[in-house]
Parts: sequence; structure tokens; C-alpha cells
Amino acid sequence: MQIRILGCSGGIGAGLRTTSLLIDDDVLIDCGSGVGDLPLEELSRIRHIFLTHGHLDHIAFIPFLVDSILDDLVNDPITIHLQREILEMLREHIFNWQIWPDFSKLPDETNPVIKYEVITPEQQIVIGERLFEAIPVTHTQPAVGYRVQSADGGSFAFTGDTRSTDRFWEVLNTHPELKILIAECAYADHEEVLSQIAGHHRPSTLAEDLGKLQHRPELYITHQKPGEEEQIMRELKQLLNDWEPKSLQRGQLFEL
Repeated sequence: MQIRILGCSGGIGAGLRTTSLLIDDDVLIDCGSGVGDLPLEELSRIRHIFLTHGHLDHIAFIPFLVDSILDDLVNDPITIHLQREILEMLREHIFNWQIWPDFSKLPDETNPVIKYEVITPEQQIVIGERLFEAIPVTHTQPAVGYRVQSADGGSFAFTGDTRSTDRFWEVLNTHPELKILIAECAYADHEEVLSQIAGHHRPSTLAEDLGKLQHRPELYITHQKPGEEEQIMRELKQLLNDWEPKSLQRGQLFEL
């Protein structure tokens, strides 16, 4: 199983793209602006999108992706895996015939180019030889992280957007084979109030949460706000004495 980081920034700017992870060549976790760097041939292979939640930086390129490969999706639609609350948001605010066409009814309702599969926290879904496990986290709207396991048992986990939470770490503690952990840390510690309002980690809260994990996979930090990356990483390295946190990079490849 290959994981390619298409976007991992908490904002925009030259060289920065918002959250999207490509699993092998057919599955996305989130669909932020990083998807737009893929050539058309690679876009046309995507058939599944697992959403962590419904904020714009994680869903913004779904409409453009579907529109760009529309002909390839007739009779072979993209399936979007998401919680029911997020489905309602997409239908009301995005695919509503005003902001964008409703692709779940095009070319017609019996043969749409988008299909939805409602998931619930703790659910496991198998796509090919890969297992996707949705794990509840704590954000400003219903949200999940994911643990993804390859055919040989190797796995990685992605927190998605979250502040301090418990169940995510409880689930990961049952998987000591976990090789890679991608964890968000959006703000430096001086942004305590903003991080609480926005439902994101800062170094002190992430360090506290990581103390709940009983094993030590490789740790990569994502979703940092532009301009604060160096400070966030500096603060994390001071707090995480028994970890070696690395800043996740757009274009990075992992093999499991």
C-alpha cells in the first residue's frame, strides 16, 4: 500500500495545498486543494473518497474532481464515504444546483457519477485488500480520523482535524503494529484561545494526547498554519522527549 501526500497545510500560499492523502491510485482521504496537482490520467483512477469531516479545506476539490473526469464516472461512479451530518452539509451547501450541480442525480438519478456511503464511527470498510477504520475524534462538527491497514497487516493512522480526544488513542492502543501516525497540530501554543475555538491541537495539547498512546509509531505533523510551521515544530520537539516528530511534506510517499 502506498500513501502519497497531496496536501497537508492548514492554509494556502506558494507550494501549500490543503489536506488530501492518496492511497494507492484509487482512494482519497479528504479532497482538499492538493488533488488539483494530479494529472488528468491519475484523477481518472480515483473511485473512493473517505471524508474526515465537512470543512471546506477538506472537501473543496470534490466538485472540481468530479467535473473534470465526468465521462469516466458514467457507469463507474465515485463513492464518497462520510457521516450522515456531512452528507447533509454537502447536499445543502455544495451540490445544491446553485453552488454546483447535484452529481448524485447526473446524468440521471438511476446512473449517478457520485454515490454516497454513510459511515458511522468505529465502522470498518474494506476496499480491495485495504481496511479503512473510522475512529471518532473531537472537532467543531462531527469528525473522524482513520486507521488504514494494508493486506500484510501494516497500518497507518490519521487524526484528521481534532482537539484533545480520547477514543482515537484507545483504538490505536489495540494496534501495536501501527507504523505511521499523521497528527494535526494547527497552531503554536500562543494561540491557545483560537485553537480552542477552532477545535484544533496546539503543541501542548497534542503532546498531552500523545501521552495516551502506548506505542511509538513514526510521527508526522500536518495541518500547520502557514507561517507558524517552524515555531510549531520547535515547540513540539521541546515537549516530546520520547518522540521524533517530523513535519509532513506535500509529495511525500510512504510504503506499507
